[in-house]
Amino acid sequence: MKQLDQDWLTKGLIDFEYKKYLIMSYLKSVNETFEERKLYPPLSELFLHYRNLKQIKQNKEFLRGSFPKELSKADFDKAELIYKDLIEDDKLMREIEDILSFAIPEFEKGLEVGKEIYEDVDQSLQIEPVGLEPLYTDEGYIMLFQPPDRVTHVYQYDITIFHQANEKYRGIHTKLVETYSQSITNTFNSMKMGLIRKYPELPNPATYLISSPLGYPEKETVLPVAQLALVRYLSAK
Repeated sequence: MKQLDQDWLTKGLIDFEYKKYLIMSYLKSVNETFEERKLYPPLSELFLHYRNLKQIKQNKEFLRGSFPKELSKADFDKAELIYKDLIEDDKLMREIEDILSFAIPEFEKGLEVGKEIYEDVDQSLQIEPVGLEPLYTDEGYIMLFQPPDRVTHVYQYDITIFHQANEKYRGIHTKLVETYSQSITNTFNSMKMGLIRKYPELPNPATYLISSPLGYPEKETVLPVAQLALVRYLSAK
């Protein structure tokens, strides 16, 4: 997938047709990735670009933050002068306004496509505990299963809590630890017992089977959505 620099709006030529070409080329690449039902990283990158554009449209001061971050002192001083000239140049500001007026709706269209895929996956997920649920559920295992495929990927998960602006957030980190083939004799419970024997550092792990029948790409789509779904599931308990 093509990348779009964070400072694309102020980098290089500030010209409506040129920036339009950059935007459409980038969004074409994003949409091609979405057509493959691959959500991440393009969805998160798309959202960051969209949020930055909205902030810039609402407040010219955000233009300052759109310049390259790693600058020598001479380059920084030059960037400050460019920034000053930019906001005082009515013609350039009108050009930027035109670019923003074009770009924001286009990014919204891309986000809407990504949102539809996300919701399809999220609504398809079924979450259920494997065995008894322990009191401590901030770490354990996710068994990711996409029938009719019998392969089950097991991810160890760890949930962390962090605070920002008086709000509490939960983040989740996962790593692949095992791959099993589900069968009559190799059930999800027997997989859990095998994990306990192999990884004694988690003697009574919270273990959740998360399944989806859609068959979408696991790494780029199903796993990221499943992670967020598990955080919501545990937060509601």
